[in-house]
Amino acid sequence: MDLVTSTAVLAEFSARAAGYDFVTVDTEFLRETTYWPKLCLIQAATDDEAVLIDPLAPGLDLAPFLELMNNPAVVKVFHAARQDIEIFVKLTGQVPQNIFDTQVAASVCGFGDSVSYDNLVRSITNVDLDKSSRFTDWSARPLTDKQKLYALADVTHLRDIYKALRKQIEDTGRGAWVEDEMSVLRSIDTYVVQPDTAWERLKLKINRPRDLAALKVLAGWREKRAQDTDQPRSRILKDDALYELAQQRPLSPEDFEKLRAVPRGFGRSSAAGEIMNLLKSVEALTKAQLPPMPERYRGPSPKGAVGDLLRVLLKAVSEQHGVATRIIATSDDIDAIVLDDEADVPALKGWRRKLFGDKALAVKHGRVGLAATRKGIIEIPIKES
Repeated sequence: MDLVTSTAVLAEFSARAAGYDFVTVDTEFLRETTYWPKLCLIQAATDDEAVLIDPLAPGLDLAPFLELMNNPAVVKVFHAARQDIEIFVKLTGQVPQNIFDTQVAASVCGFGDSVSYDNLVRSITNVDLDKSSRFTDWSARPLTDKQKLYALADVTHLRDIYKALRKQIEDTGRGAWVEDEMSVLRSIDTYVVQPDTAWERLKLKINRPRDLAALKVLAGWREKRAQDTDQPRSRILKDDALYELAQQRPLSPEDFEKLRAVPRGFGRSSAAGEIMNLLKSVEALTKAQLPPMPERYRGPSPKGAVGDLLRVLLKAVSEQHGVATRIIATSDDIDAIVLDDEADVPALKGWRRKLFGDKALAVKHGRVGLAATRKGIIEIPIKES
């Protein structure tokens, strides 16, 4: 169980792996004190071998493995891929080609929403994994044999999971469903946060255009500072502080002392100076230059009875077809359908519409009723009187 610490050895493995249909991949990393994940270990396996690659080894060049990751002829199999892929995007500037996420596939194959790797291993291979090394320090060297065994298990059992899920998807004809879900993972926008759009990740707790203008510039400033200094966003400023700053807009060091969500003395820091300059520019905006507030719906609440019925229908459809509810429709999708028959949501497009969307509209407009039976929820056509 030696680690791969030589570029030559890594190149040899990568060349061999390029001859296989797929390679399973996982990473171990740390990011508690950083913005960018610190890569500590890469695990990879083909049908015939598994390796542990040490990215911390002096002189090791990951280029041969990164070339493999960008080889479109080889499927790269991950479980819960988002954070692993983020690492490779940071290393190469692009998303690995031809990726397959077994967590996504499992949600389409009746294993529930966001099923864990160990539960999936147990369900498909009848193996119970030892997860006691999950939260160890992966940056420490040397790694223990226990850590190495744990790390290898994350890619060796993944081979069997991938094959089982791939067969089930082919047998049920749900390949297009999985591909639809994979499109989010294949978009580089999923992993790269641009400072100008950082505010979109925040819950909108403000209701005045100038407050929104301030929140946008503050969120962008925090994002860029976090990226430039490689610190978590919360170490720069917590979300609550952004909201308070956007609403109160302090323009002097003394003004900061009146705020509850920023640390004492913050007003005298260089960061506060940058924030005050940003807020002064916000105060100088004319009304015509302020961003429009998102339009607020003022009709019946989507959280009412119709929404409740659609959620019951969603659960019934999910159980009937063995697909996780989140894959078919989100809560936001249902809210949108309640408000608009032509809402621009995935639940009203493609296979989701056939499975759920058309039924949801029929229930909404009283053409179909729902009834509870011993066999579960059933749909009852309603004749027009």
